[in-house]
This record gives sequence, structure tokens and C-alpha cells, in this order.
Amino acid sequence: MSKHVVVGAGPVGQATARELVSQGHEEVLLVSRSGSGSEIEGVARVALDVTDATALGRLAEGASALYNCINPPSYDVWTTYWPPIAASFLAAAERSGAVLATASCLYAYGPVDEPMVEGMPDAAPGVKGRLRGQMWAEAKQAHDEGRIRAVEVRGSDYMGVGVTNAHIPIVAAKALSGKSVRVFGSADEPHTFTDVRDMARALVTVASTPSAHGRVWHAPSNPPVTQTQAVADVCRAAGREPGAVRVWPSAMLSVGGLFMGFLKELRETVYQFQRPYVMDSSAIERELGLAPTPWDEVCRATAEHAAQAMRSPAAGSTSTHTGLRAGGAVEV
Repeated sequence: MSKHVVVGAGPVGQATARELVSQGHEEVLLVSRSGSGSEIEGVARVALDVTDATALGRLAEGASALYNCINPPSYDVWTTYWPPIAASFLAAAERSGAVLATASCLYAYGPVDEPMVEGMPDAAPGVKGRLRGQMWAEAKQAHDEGRIRAVEVRGSDYMGVGVTNAHIPIVAAKALSGKSVRVFGSADEPHTFTDVRDMARALVTVASTPSAHGRVWHAPSNPPVTQTQAVADVCRAAGREPGAVRVWPSAMLSVGGLFMGFLKELRETVYQFQRPYVMDSSAIERELGLAPTPWDEVCRATAEHAAQAMRSPAAGSTSTHTGLRAGGAVEV
């Protein structure tokens, strides 16, 4: 029997658990602090404090892979939230022998003037980018020393099934109603978006491929589009015409950051939407045979989830950015 432990029950964690089940793995554990959530066929939900390295290591014993699909609840807790969790994953992977496969973002590269490719230096000047880069550096060192087997998959802003708190999904419901929406940065710069299902397939594939270990991979993703185009494509995937896409005034981050911690933290990453933000995923397509989900299907899944949120207010707000999580997904 093949055992896999997925930590983080947000969109990426759920997609990874579903992908594992679809591939025939018999024991798939989906871990979160509460252990609650809707039932996923073939998946057992587990409540665990993942800062407890001993408990996490015990749970991972006998597992083929341990997946870190966590994202902190908000930008302004990263510096206190991530270090103990990252250390716990390293200790658990060493204790259990399970492959540590981490779902990550592109922040570690920092601002660049060319498409991001694997192997570029992690040279981010910001706190969040340096933190994610350091997490991979520590995992890579442990891998190189033979203490663990580690691999990391980086994706861009999420779209697709179950994603609500991300740059495009968070405005999708309002756009589907025909109203104008506002986005951060520029609405007209090319930007890569990653479907959570493609992140999941990449994680499962690299974890089970020994030759893929010890390096960073980029999740298969479609060619970049502007935020204006992404919103329009989501609307048209649902058979609706989009309204206008406008941008928030740049002063909102400066002035709002004085009063809202989230907006203050967003100033560090807003460059991603003020300039081309393009991720090259050709390596995983070429070397491991993974292609992105067709763009029209990505947009249709995003629209369907937004429509569900419109029918069920409890599904979460989709009209503001105040709940936006790093990487575009809620992973708790």
C-alpha cells in the first residue's frame, strides 16, 4: 500500500490529494490544524499541529512522500509563521525518509527582466522572497548532505478549481455580474497564471521521480496574459461579456499601508503586476512530459467556482483583496 501525506488543506493541498487518489494511491492523508473540511473520496483528513516535528514525523513514517502545500493565512505573519513549520518539515522528512515535495512560489527570484527559469539565482531583496529562498536553500543543503530527499515546485498566481483568494479569482464573481473590477499594478502587463491542478500534478510527478529530486521545477503553465485578458477570458468561458478592468491607485498601497498590515506587505510584491511577470515551464514539459491544462478549461473552472461563490455568500468574499494570500491560494 502506498502512503502519501499532504499538509495544507487549501486548493493546492486538495488538488494534490485528488491527484494522488486518481493515480491509485491507497492511503492519502490530508492534514490541517483542524482536520475539518468537505469529504474527498479516498482521502482521510487528519488534524495536526505541523509545528510539532515529532508528531509530523510519526505521521509520515512509511510514507512515500510528504507534501508541503501550506501557505500562511496572510502576508503579515510570514516571518513568524514559516520558520518553525519549515524546520518541522525538514525534521519529519529526515525521520521518516519520505520525499519532501514543497509547493512554492516565484517570490525568491525577485524582480527580473526576463522570463523566470529554473536555476536563476534566488536574489529577492524583499523579506518574503528571501524567506522562501532560504527555505529551499536549507532543504537543498539537507538533500545534498544525504539527510533527506527534497524537491520544490514553483508556480505563479493560482487559478482553477477551488481558488478564491487570488488576483483573478477574487474579482471573478463581480466581473461575471457585468460590473467593472479593480486590480493591483497594471492591467496590461503579461503575467503567468498557474492552475492548481497543474501544480498538483507537478508535485506528485516530481516526488515520485528520483531523477527529479534535489532541484526546483516550474509547474506547467500556459503562456502569459494580461489581467484584463484573464478577466475577459474567465467571463467569456461562462458565456458572459466582461465589464471594465481598472487599476487601484498606486497611492492606495502607500497610504493604506499605514493602516492595514496586508497592504503594507503587498507593496513588496506588487512589482509582479507592474511589469512583465513571465514564468518559463518548458523544462517540466520537456523532461517530465507535463503540459498545462488548456487555458479555456482553466478559465471555465475559475468561472464555475466564482459562480458558486455568488450563489453562496459563505464561500467567501470575492470583491476585495484584503483576504489575498501569497501565491494566490488559501492553504491552512
